[in-house]
Amino acid sequence: MKDSKSKYSQFIKAEAKRLGFLSCGISKAEFLEEEAPRLERWLKNNAHGEMQYMENHFDKRLDPTKLVEGSKSVVSLLLNYFPEDTQTENTFKVSKYAYGTDYHFVIKDKLKTLLQSIQTEIGEVGGRAFVDSAPVLDKAWAAKSGLGWIGKHSNLLTQQVGSFYFIAELIIDLELEYDHAVTDHCGTCTKCIDACPTQAITEPYVVDGSKCISYFTIELKENIPTEFKGQFEDWMFGCDICQDVCPWNRFSKAHSEPLFNPHPDLLSMTKKDWEEITKDTFNKVFQKSAVKRTKFEGLKRNVEFLRK
Repeated sequence: MKDSKSKYSQFIKAEAKRLGFLSCGISKAEFLEEEAPRLERWLKNNAHGEMQYMENHFDKRLDPTKLVEGSKSVVSLLLNYFPEDTQTENTFKVSKYAYGTDYHFVIKDKLKTLLQSIQTEIGEVGGRAFVDSAPVLDKAWAAKSGLGWIGKHSNLLTQQVGSFYFIAELIIDLELEYDHAVTDHCGTCTKCIDACPTQAITEPYVVDGSKCISYFTIELKENIPTEFKGQFEDWMFGCDICQDVCPWNRFSKAHSEPLFNPHPDLLSMTKKDWEEITKDTFNKVFQKSAVKRTKFEGLKRNVEFLRK
C-alpha cells in the first residue's frame, strides 16, 4: 500500500509538471485546526468588508471532507503568472495576475486534464477541481503541503520563486503520500507592511481585506471611501505593492503560459488612454481577462477616483 501511495503521488507530481504547473504538494484532507480560530477572528473583526461570501460555508472552508464527500487528499498546485513585460511607467496600473486570459479558465482546464490522467492511470478516482471560486483556504492548503510559507503580507511565499503564482487544488478520494510544511523565511523583514499605502497589513500575517486596494478596486461595488483618496499609487485594478517590494520576488521568472500574455494594447496604454477608454476598447483589451469582473463602469469609477 505504501508503495502504491508513493507511486501514485509521484505520478501526480510528474503529470502536474508536464501540464506546466510550477509545483505540486499533497496533504491529508482533514479539518484545518490552526486556521479555525484565525478565520473566526478575521471575520469577527469585519476584515472581509462587504465580501459577504467569506462568512458562508464556515465548516466547509475548514474541512474539505465536508466539501467533497469521501475525500482523502488535497493536491495543491502553483501556476506562475509573472509577466515578461509590464505596463509603461506613469500609467494607471493593473495587477499582473490580470494581464492575460482569466486564470479561472486556464487553470480549470489543466485541472480537468490532471484529474483525467489520474483516472486513466490509477482507476476510479473521484474528486473536484477548485480555482479560488469555492470555500477552500488555498494558501493554508498550499502551506500545509510544503509549497511555501504564508508571508507577513498573507500571500504564499516560496524561496525559489517568490509569490507571483496562482494556487489551485484537486480534492480527491485517494490516499496518497503526504508532504510537510516548510519553515517561515520572512525573518525580521517588514517591507510589505511598511510599503502598503492604506495600512491594510494591520500586523504581521494579518491583512484587513476591507482596507486593501484590491478590495476597493475589485470587490467593492459602491463608491470608494474618500478618506483613501491619494493613497492608491495609481493602482486601478488590484494591487501588487506588497509583492513587488518583497525580497523573495527577486527570484521571480517569466511564465511560459501563452494564455497569460497580455493584449498588446494593455502594456502601452497611458493615463490619458485610460481616462478616455470606451466600452469597445475595454471589451477588446480585456476580452477574456479577470478585469471583466469589475466591469467597464467599475473600471471607469476607479480611474475617476485616481484622477481627482
